Amino acid sequence: MSKFKIPVYQPDLSGNEKAYVNECLDTSWISSRGRFVGEFENRFASRIGVAHAASVCNGTVALHLALLALGLGPGDEVIVPTLTYIASVNAITYTGATPVFADSEARGWQLDPADVERHITPRTRAIMPVHLYGQSCDMDALTALARKHRLFVIEDCAEAFGTLYKGRHVGTFGDISTFSFFGNKTITTGEGGMVVTNDKTLAERCRHYKGQGLAAHREYWHDVVGYNYRMTNIAAAIGLAQLERADEFIVAKRALAARYRDALAGLPLEFQAELTETVHSYWMVSVLTRTPEHREGLREHLAAAGIETRPLFFPVHTMPMYDRHYRRHPVAEDLAWRGINLPSWPGLKDEDVACIASAAREYFSHHGA
Repeated sequence: MSKFKIPVYQPDLSGNEKAYVNECLDTSWISSRGRFVGEFENRFASRIGVAHAASVCNGTVALHLALLALGLGPGDEVIVPTLTYIASVNAITYTGATPVFADSEARGWQLDPADVERHITPRTRAIMPVHLYGQSCDMDALTALARKHRLFVIEDCAEAFGTLYKGRHVGTFGDISTFSFFGNKTITTGEGGMVVTNDKTLAERCRHYKGQGLAAHREYWHDVVGYNYRMTNIAAAIGLAQLERADEFIVAKRALAARYRDALAGLPLEFQAELTETVHSYWMVSVLTRTPEHREGLREHLAAAGIETRPLFFPVHTMPMYDRHYRRHPVAEDLAWRGINLPSWPGLKDEDVACIASAAREYFSHHGA
């Protein structure tokens, strides 16, 4: 149990989750076969508007599988934002390819297309946009760059279920895309992920690799080195129940962001912007303080009041295993040192938001702007 009276996130499992899981138990279909796996994949693909979806056991392996399906490996470079969760970068490293870090744009905090172009070399094979905290990257600019330089696009949508760019769901612009269903995501399976694509060959490669490389037409014959990346029927059952309530969750999270804006109005806090022609799904409602010192002080003050928060992700280029070649990414660094994720679950009550706002106002009344 959390030590906080207002945790940063908790899932809503009050739909059909228990009934569907009990069906798995009652029928004994509890591993990677059963009706829920295919149904969840099909409904998810239909929901976001893509031809193929392959479920996997978590979002990190979804990224690894996507990279494997594209044939990326040693000698290849993949451009990725430094302001992202570590899984985006680690998955590139798993293949033997080299992650190349690019900076963020200041307003939406997303991958900066201009900085991506500055980092393209003859070894670049792919760009990995990460739709951070539920806001969309500039997919027009990034896909135009990919076409110009003949690069793959791998969309990391781990935090962006429900996010739209120019009326289309993110994950439908790249060659292949991935989602996460970890316990704190907008829809969850506990642990889980999905790889999606409109390319039938890439979809078949993903299914082949995720099932231990089992040949399609010969029993217990394996023709590639594969992986055990399959989702269980139990996890898919939870995911299907969550997907049934997806609209409800997204509406609630967008309403929560609006409530925060009203409750925190007048404080020296800057919200992550909802960019033109996008729909922000607000996986996390995130704000910037004016200085790193205020960020730490505010987080400590909120924690003392029983309110859990998270810092923005540390830029990956600052971490020991990825800092061999010193380079500054000033926008990402500035955002990371000043950013806070506020409690962001869809069931957060008005009195909880009021409590958070009251504690924030108390902090700034004593510490200024």
